[in-house]
Amino acid sequence: MKTESEDSGSLYDHDRAVLEKLGYKQSLDRSLSAFSTFGITFSCLSILSGLTPLYGDALQSGGPVTVIWGWLVVSMFTLLVGLSLAEICSAYPTTGGLYFWTIKILEGRVINGVKVGSPDWVPLASWIVGYTNWLGLVAIASTDLAMAQFLASMISMTSGYDANTYVIFAIYVGIIILHGIVNSSAVRLNGLFNIVSVWWHVFGTMLIVVVLLVTTSEKQSAEFVFTSWQNNTGWSSGFYVFMLGLLQSQYTLSGYDSAAHMSEETKNAQQGGPWGIIRAILTASAVGWFFLVGVTFCITSFENQIVNPAVGVALSQIFLDSAGKTWAIVLILVILGAQFFCGSALTLSSSRMVYAFARDGALPLSEYLHRLNKEKSPVAAVWFNILFCFVLGLPYIWSETAYSAIVSVNTIASSISYLIPILCRIVLARHTFVPGPFNLGKFSVPVGIVSTLWIVITSVLFLCPTLAPVTAENMNYAAVPFVLVIGLCALYYALWGRKWFKPGGTRFQEDNSDLEEAQAVPHTSQMQEVDEKSITASQEEYVGHPADEYR
Repeated sequence: MKTESEDSGSLYDHDRAVLEKLGYKQSLDRSLSAFSTFGITFSCLSILSGLTPLYGDALQSGGPVTVIWGWLVVSMFTLLVGLSLAEICSAYPTTGGLYFWTIKILEGRVINGVKVGSPDWVPLASWIVGYTNWLGLVAIASTDLAMAQFLASMISMTSGYDANTYVIFAIYVGIIILHGIVNSSAVRLNGLFNIVSVWWHVFGTMLIVVVLLVTTSEKQSAEFVFTSWQNNTGWSSGFYVFMLGLLQSQYTLSGYDSAAHMSEETKNAQQGGPWGIIRAILTASAVGWFFLVGVTFCITSFENQIVNPAVGVALSQIFLDSAGKTWAIVLILVILGAQFFCGSALTLSSSRMVYAFARDGALPLSEYLHRLNKEKSPVAAVWFNILFCFVLGLPYIWSETAYSAIVSVNTIASSISYLIPILCRIVLARHTFVPGPFNLGKFSVPVGIVSTLWIVITSVLFLCPTLAPVTAENMNYAAVPFVLVIGLCALYYALWGRKWFKPGGTRFQEDNSDLEEAQAVPHTSQMQEVDEKSITASQEEYVGHPADEYR
């Protein structure tokens, strides 16, 4: 019988062998348990961060009907998308995630019995997936802007001082710098940090709902919570208004691919990564619905709390009116803590995305951005993202509606990065895709088709105007920065990127030269061949041991 240390060692060898077969050498610190990876992913989905800033807007686009039932609709379709991604993640557990999957899925493509490999356009598709995936993960910007706004509303509540956009932006800069500092530490510490985040979200949500239900003297009826319709958008089509109201939920339930980006640091990654995605979506769906139902029962004045809140944020106004100033401050601090955890988790996963993308030569300064420090953390990639978030947040100084545009761009970008690998899987590699230990079997293609349709529908909605009549002030300009980003990254690929972008470790081979303070070893041009039999045997040995996920 194997000891625990022998079992862990064999599991590490298996993870390393799978990774080397995919073209990379183990360089990151593989120390995360499956629960830690789940914690990071759940923190990225943070229902307290996603639902709180847009709660008032969603209620004006369909009322409680859209908020309560729309959440369940979005949760169901998000789970299907998550299942499609989890299946691919199990087959290709690499930090690069979706952009790497796009290429790898089609390597074994067969036409008329002849192996033809990837079409010529696939490297460009992979490149675009990488950039949209990265843009989606730097939702750090929208999360931290929301945190700055919430903090400003608390300041207004306690002192009467109304912070202007310059003050809010300064708070935002301070927050992203703190996230950079936190994520410059060892990944095992970040794993513990995000385990704390899970319980903060669960118990924090319970605290908010219980306090509001106890302190609100005149609660809304069940009829209001589950059937009331409100439409302050100006649009006459009820269906269109309902669909617009779903955007709050879809924004919240995004970023679950973070589990994939932690694959090279997760033990038993072929199981831990996929289950991190699924468990995070299921948990966030349940906790989010509990939160929305509880808070909606405590609305006492739709006009004064939702449409025109005196403190600027609908939920802050509900807290203040129901529980009083002291409890309101406590509840806002709970949300601020959740937003900080969320921003930190997004910083962590996006830094891994940058590290992997730079490892394959896809970013400016790639040679530097894929380096690791002595703790085996990609610190340069962390601060690259922090700098980008600073630039991304600058338009907020001149236009508060820039927040909505950032939210839309982040979510659309994530959706596009999910769409392309799923399409490749169900259309071009329907019969040649080789699944990992986690797979959907005969349901893989049907689930993928539904996921694709949902992604297309929601992506279009995020480009649509939310208010009527449409004016220059309320127009949804999300398409402009999104098209600009896609155009620039395609141009960058055409002029330079196509010459050196080669996913799979063929450009930057991982070796000890990535460690800034470690002794360099000679650079090798090709990875050592991995024995297929050893990988298969190792898979068979560990697929049936779910306890390994939590070591």
